Amino acid sequence: MGDSMKYDAIFFDLDGTVVDSLQDIVDAVNHTMRHFQLPERTADELKPHLGWGVGHLMRAILPELPQEKVDEVLDHYRPYYARHAGDKSRPFDGIPGMMERLKADGLLLAILSNKPDAAVQPLVRQYFSGLVSLAVGELPNVRRKPHPDMVEAAARQLNVPLARCLYVGDTEVDIDTAKNAGIDCACVTWGFRTRKQLRSAGATVIVDTPEALASYILPSN
Repeated sequence: MGDSMKYDAIFFDLDGTVVDSLQDIVDAVNHTMRHFQLPERTADELKPHLGWGVGHLMRAILPELPQEKVDEVLDHYRPYYARHAGDKSRPFDGIPGMMERLKADGLLLAILSNKPDAAVQPLVRQYFSGLVSLAVGELPNVRRKPHPDMVEAAARQLNVPLARCLYVGDTEVDIDTAKNAGIDCACVTWGFRTRKQLRSAGATVIVDTPEALASYILPSN
């Protein structure tokens, strides 16, 4: 890597950042709602609650239910979604090519997600095999983002100093994750939050295309 490279590793959020997964989430939620004879939800109703993990999502959309019932709903949702997480989900246009460019320049890439790990791994194998060095989803023994645990563990595993890592995401969860880990953050506008929402959450670097993200990360010379 050249001396002008600012980062050694780029950590990507998954949903809304590198993968357009919204419709599969909506479909799995509504399959679960029908199973429990609960009202179905639209994408616009779900989007504000995405980013913290499915436990947060279900509590947010089912505030009238006791936690034990929410847990029952989650127990139905998780295995169903794991089986169907790739039905309609695809990388956003330009993402694989952008990742190839970053990797070719010597950067290490990882995906760190609050999506259940059982759903993360098949998507990563299908679309990012050979591009990312590490992919981690929600696991019982690791605190979810915005706790810094995933970021810190990934940096250790890749043997990269935190100061040389960049976090890329699309929600305030990602902004807070980077802040809690003490690393830089770049936000994308094609995910679950608008530019205005990202600014309000404290985003300082916001990009509109994968090409713009690559230009921000890579030295211009």
